Amino acid sequence: MSAKDPILFTLVQNRLDHIARQMGWVMVRTASSPIFSQSHDFSCFLGDTDGTLISQADGLPIHTGGGGQALRKLIETFGKTIEDEDVFLLSDPYEAGGNHLPDWVIARPVFCQGRRIGFACNRAHQSDIGGGAAGTYNPEATEIFHEGIRLPPLRLIERGTVRQDLWNLLLLNSRTPDLMDGDLRAMLGATRIGMERLQSLVEDLGLAPALACFEGVLDHGDRIMRSCLAGVPDGRWQGSDVTENDCFEDIRTEINVALEVTGEDITVDFTGTGPQMRGFKNSSIANTMSATYMALAAFFPANLPRNEGTFRSVSLVMPEGSAVNPRPPAPMTMNTVFIAHQIIHAIWQALGSARPDLACAGWGRAIHPISAGHDGARDHDFIMYHWHGMPGAGAVEGRDGFGQIGHLNALGGLTIPNLEDYEQLYPVRYIRQELRCDGGGPGKWRGGTGIEYTVETDNPAVFYFRSEGLGPPSGYGAHDGHAGAGGTLAVEELDGHHHTPPAYGKRQYQRSICRAFSPGGGGWGDPLTRPVDAVLADVRGGLVSPECAASDYGVVVATDGALDAGATQERRLG
Repeated sequence: MSAKDPILFTLVQNRLDHIARQMGWVMVRTASSPIFSQSHDFSCFLGDTDGTLISQADGLPIHTGGGGQALRKLIETFGKTIEDEDVFLLSDPYEAGGNHLPDWVIARPVFCQGRRIGFACNRAHQSDIGGGAAGTYNPEATEIFHEGIRLPPLRLIERGTVRQDLWNLLLLNSRTPDLMDGDLRAMLGATRIGMERLQSLVEDLGLAPALACFEGVLDHGDRIMRSCLAGVPDGRWQGSDVTENDCFEDIRTEINVALEVTGEDITVDFTGTGPQMRGFKNSSIANTMSATYMALAAFFPANLPRNEGTFRSVSLVMPEGSAVNPRPPAPMTMNTVFIAHQIIHAIWQALGSARPDLACAGWGRAIHPISAGHDGARDHDFIMYHWHGMPGAGAVEGRDGFGQIGHLNALGGLTIPNLEDYEQLYPVRYIRQELRCDGGGPGKWRGGTGIEYTVETDNPAVFYFRSEGLGPPSGYGAHDGHAGAGGTLAVEELDGHHHTPPAYGKRQYQRSICRAFSPGGGGWGDPLTRPVDAVLADVRGGLVSPECAASDYGVVVATDGALDAGATQERRLG
């Protein structure tokens, strides 16, 4: 076996990635919570014996990029006492390498021929972990103790026997213990499948060759990333994004990044980023790492291996006490979405300056709330994530932005559930769910439009708002493309009271209707160069109004829907 056999390492990487995906399929088919079974708000990954990720092919990139931090903390805690048929649980961002508290990691060590060869893991967002808000997101939190149960590395199963006292403690700290019980069992089942498949791979290759291949795929990832970085001009490239509030006040916090590129190495320096915030948007070290790695991987070609070796050439500078590396007990449950979104945007803008040919437009920020209450018809409590109010994605050269897609941190890995299923699961009725008109940023390639969304709730409910995308545009344009439209949100109680919800906060409403226009993604390229036929199709499809077709694209549409060729030529040439 050659030390640098790219074919062998690609084949082994593909098999490792397939194992991670198999674990994900098990999760979707066996979990109790629709957060897992429908939205796929979880990720599966594999680590080697030292806790270095050898595959992160399933799920949401924000979950797995920092997964090695969690595994290495686990190994540091338990060391040589880790045994076959043990299973471990952890979540805390300060003490356990977690990204935020709701994302629990199940880590199952994998043994073969009496030797530990790796770990099969998943990280999954629990429906509820206690704390000050149903559904885990507490917009009023000012310290991590307000956000739910904190889990250091714990041995959940000891040599094949579940620690029932610990299991009972976990369920006691959840408002939805039935969902948590089923979801934990699904996580355990998925990691067992991962363990068995990884053992099978090692048996096929042989123990020593398999371990050499695990190291080889990491080296191979390193080589591929270095070849990508070699195509980035040496220098210092800067980017910035901002969050306009700290969840309580209009306090502007900038996320500033400088990329120092030297040959095949890159330093991602967050010096100059604003101080940690009062609210729960602070980013843990693992979350900042994940967002950074995701931004880099998404910018370069899709053949980058999905392992931790890919990022050996990347160094991070995260000033302590800043919003990307806060001191305890700063809260941080919102960080996987915001400020991860801002971190990714800042890095993309810096990379876009260095490699304009690969630049992509920004994605809109989300505005959807969580609601919780008692379902009178079914006589049980509910916690509902309003996933259907997701924003539009930014355009890239050669393709319009996706009209609606899950959070930027998921890169499409978060699935938007079916409306019909949610009407069966929750006391709601969907009135409108359609692509927004004039939401997408104008460009040669148009930004994703975002969604016009209206839902009626049948029961009183508490709404937890985390609406970063309210107000001004958040999906920036690229190469003379324009920004996407900003978002709006309103609640009308059925007794006639109208409310303008806060960007962040908790509100109690009676039976109500929630209306949202989610933000649009940015456009790519000069709008006046968009093909006329494409603009006409957008107008006829209700995605662009005739007024914006004329003002933004120079395409004049007559009242009967036909093209006014003369007026269009005059606008485009004038």
